[in-house]
Amino acid sequence: MNSGLSLPARVSINDVVVRDGFQSEPNFIATESKIALIDRLSATGLSKIEITSFVSPKAVPNLRDATEVCRGVIRRPNVTFVALVPNLLGCERAMVCEINEINLVMSISESHNLANMRMSTMQSLKQFADIMALTRSTSTQINGTLATAFGCPFEGVQDQMRVLATVQAYLDLGMTSITLADTTGMANPQQVRRMADSFLARFPQVPLTMHFHNTRGMGLANVLAAATSGVRSFDASLGGLGGCPYAPGATGNICTEDTVHMLHACGVATGIDLDLLLGVARDLSSIVGHEVPGQLVRSGKSTDLHPCPASVIALQDAQVAI
Repeated sequence: MNSGLSLPARVSINDVVVRDGFQSEPNFIATESKIALIDRLSATGLSKIEITSFVSPKAVPNLRDATEVCRGVIRRPNVTFVALVPNLLGCERAMVCEINEINLVMSISESHNLANMRMSTMQSLKQFADIMALTRSTSTQINGTLATAFGCPFEGVQDQMRVLATVQAYLDLGMTSITLADTTGMANPQQVRRMADSFLARFPQVPLTMHFHNTRGMGLANVLAAATSGVRSFDASLGGLGGCPYAPGATGNICTEDTVHMLHACGVATGIDLDLLLGVARDLSSIVGHEVPGQLVRSGKSTDLHPCPASVIALQDAQVAI
């Protein structure tokens, strides 16, 4: 295991609020609001934005406007727009919309995959093979996400060797990058370090993203643990929205603005304008109609200073007089 504690000079942050966050909201977020939010986010310096999922409107009604969102956003050349695709039909829809990257998701846990995808892991892999065949002659990038990579609420901790073997299966299918997701917020920093070290030793040339939830308050600690091992890309959700509907008691993803603030405070560059991002985050509660879990919108940056109380100034003046 890598025993050093040094952090990288720079990491990339990918926001997933419009897909992962909005899909579970109690009310439908207007298409125009989604597009406006994505356009504001894409101007902040984020590397990627997962903007929707081409899933059945019956399964996820909040994302029934996937096509309209993809066609309505401003395409910035320095931002990768990602869509989650659950099946071959969804892939066809995404390709018509010229999405930059398709995200394929399967749980390493059989029980969670059955709950979330309504199929076994072998059935998911077979479906992925069909999708890869459809996209092989195109420029569309394919990212493979392995959900519940750190633990399943029904089965417990997942075997690390099985996780890595499934990553190999993804790569054999032709996927170009990998995301390991703590879908249910069960990961701890030591476990994250072990997984990151093993992945990077076995697949040193494969772009790796880690996706953490803050269900048990360890999300940002897990980011630091992964970063010290060499992980350079992280998913996060504006305001900390999101969460797996098949994880009892689950809360949202790690918060984008909180994550960026922590990394900047630790001297790690992200390429993101934190003030601009924080301005977007402050408007999020009015979009969704309720408060959001993020901390930075409440407390401000750690570098924000406040006027000294008048009583303290009086005491300071008194000390000077003495």
